[in-house]
Amino acid sequence: METLQKTLDAIAGFVWGPWLLIPLLLLTGLWLTVKLRGIQFRTLGSALRLALLERRDDDAEGGDISQYQALTTALAATVGVGNIVGVATAIAVGGPGALFWMWVTGLVGMASKYSEAFLAVRFRTVDAKGEASGGPQYYLKRALPGGWGVALSVMFAVFAVLASFGIGNMTQGNAVAANLHDAFGVPVTISAVVMAVFVGLVILGGIRVIGTVTAAFVPIMIVFYVLGALYILLVNIADLPGALGLIFGQAFTGSGMAGGALGSFMLAVQMGVARGIFSNESGMGSAAIAAAAAQTTHPVRQGLVSMTQTFIDTLVVVSCTGLVLVTTGVWDADASPAVLTSMAFSHGLPGQWGGYVVAIGVILFAFSTILGWSYYGDRCVERLFGARATIFYRIAFTVVVYIGATVPLGIVWSFADIMNGLMALPNLIGLLALSGLIARETAHYLKHDPKLRAKKADVDAFMADRVDA
Repeated sequence: METLQKTLDAIAGFVWGPWLLIPLLLLTGLWLTVKLRGIQFRTLGSALRLALLERRDDDAEGGDISQYQALTTALAATVGVGNIVGVATAIAVGGPGALFWMWVTGLVGMASKYSEAFLAVRFRTVDAKGEASGGPQYYLKRALPGGWGVALSVMFAVFAVLASFGIGNMTQGNAVAANLHDAFGVPVTISAVVMAVFVGLVILGGIRVIGTVTAAFVPIMIVFYVLGALYILLVNIADLPGALGLIFGQAFTGSGMAGGALGSFMLAVQMGVARGIFSNESGMGSAAIAAAAAQTTHPVRQGLVSMTQTFIDTLVVVSCTGLVLVTTGVWDADASPAVLTSMAFSHGLPGQWGGYVVAIGVILFAFSTILGWSYYGDRCVERLFGARATIFYRIAFTVVVYIGATVPLGIVWSFADIMNGLMALPNLIGLLALSGLIARETAHYLKHDPKLRAKKADVDAFMADRVDA
């Protein structure tokens, strides 16, 4: 068993290391940023308005849920334990400068998130039950010519299903049960049963029920956590300029565990990029599956809505965790990354409130991740085995929630890291191959509707003369 653990750790280290996934994800995001002329910067205001204020696209067609519900479903899956423990790990190992590279990853990742969501809606289909299906498992097959598109789509679907049971289920359920036990003394078995029952009730109802639950649940959990962090930052506002100076200064000099200035700098970059990508999932293709279920008047509009997910995840939630860690000065404390964030919040909030905020945050974030990933796996099972197979997947997923909450997960974590990384590879190939199509249709749409206010009839009219790939 120890040999297997070491082997899996070595594979995960290579997949998420500086020679494979990290440069590929980062460079793909940069390439798409250039091709789309900085779409994440020039349209962010309109995208946030469309996502958070309008919530439902006028004259929308297709899909099963509103564009806002698609956004919250994707946020449910991405705003998870990585936003709390993952950030602490990046800063503890790579130093405060790692937070700067998480920001960079989030900014360029917004272009990747836009692109995959655009393709998901553009090439989505309807399954035998009449439910929308889309994401890399479909747009790789439908948009890329020949057998290589089919092969890439199958690869993505297989890796995504396996990842859904690991990173999207067992590891999250284990985190919920452990935190309920440590913070409130709830027996693990009781937590496991309650979680499994509630997850089963939600996911057996399909995306419409998942979307309804996440639309109500996700904003509350994010606001709860962010308000706690903002209180600490306001109390420690005098230390904020120094913290920002430390973050930007060490982004290029480093202060991590590696020996030497160069090694320390590379560690800051590696940890920041790896944890940033792991948190917001930009370029991995998973969030595109939720985007494909949205009712929208055009793929560009849902792409922009989905793009705001990375902004909220990384530039808001991750920033809150990272800034609290640095301003309170506990980032280099002699403690495991798993408890650093709790220490920082306890340092900044009175009494026991800090520990409670982090514990409840982990519980809510982890549980929401289970709901979001259940849908990702569901749609990939539908791609591989057909719509009838999804009921068996939903039942199995519910049972695994209980198992994950009650057993040690050392090997599962490593295996989940590998699957989570491998599912990104076929998607990134597709994004690069289809970048020309994405750029052309996006430019054509935004030329005619720069403020994102056009009605469906107007969209149909000005898109009729688009230049297809």
